[in-house]
Amino acid sequence: MSAGDTYAENIRFRPIQAEDETLLNQIYASTRTEELARVDWPQAQKDAFLNQQFLAQHHYYLKVYPDAFYWIILLGDQTAGRLYLHHGNSSYRIIDIALLPEFRNRGIGAYVLQQIITDAFAHGKSVSIHVEHFNPALHLYERLGFKHIDTFNSVYYLMECTPETYQQPA
Repeated sequence: MSAGDTYAENIRFRPIQAEDETLLNQIYASTRTEELARVDWPQAQKDAFLNQQFLAQHHYYLKVYPDAFYWIILLGDQTAGRLYLHHGNSSYRIIDIALLPEFRNRGIGAYVLQQIITDAFAHGKSVSIHVEHFNPALHLYERLGFKHIDTFNSVYYLMECTPETYQQPA
């Protein structure tokens, strides 16, 4: 049995709600921990910075992608992360996917990505995502067949997975 088989009956998604803002902020902050560990700021200043960055990002996504799906990823009854997904005319755009640290490197992200890819391909669409150059998940995207199609602001790769590039995990 593969990790995907295990997660198939345990992973589910629920739409975000207004009362999830603190939870979403925590998920966002968890993705910046390593980066901010190098900054010599008091914790209160780091927290204020992270809150400001989260709110700016979150409101930007809601404004630019008003018809996207904004979900909490659940493993059983536990919050595992967040997924923001837009179904465009020719591509599914993963606006953001983030898992809390205790749920990383367990096959959950790969499982979620495979579900997105399968659904997109069934609808004749590709899947795209912007990925920071230093993001540890970059290798996962590459293993699944996402190819670099552009560099955005020298910080992000625009990556795309098509039926021709997709690599089904063993």
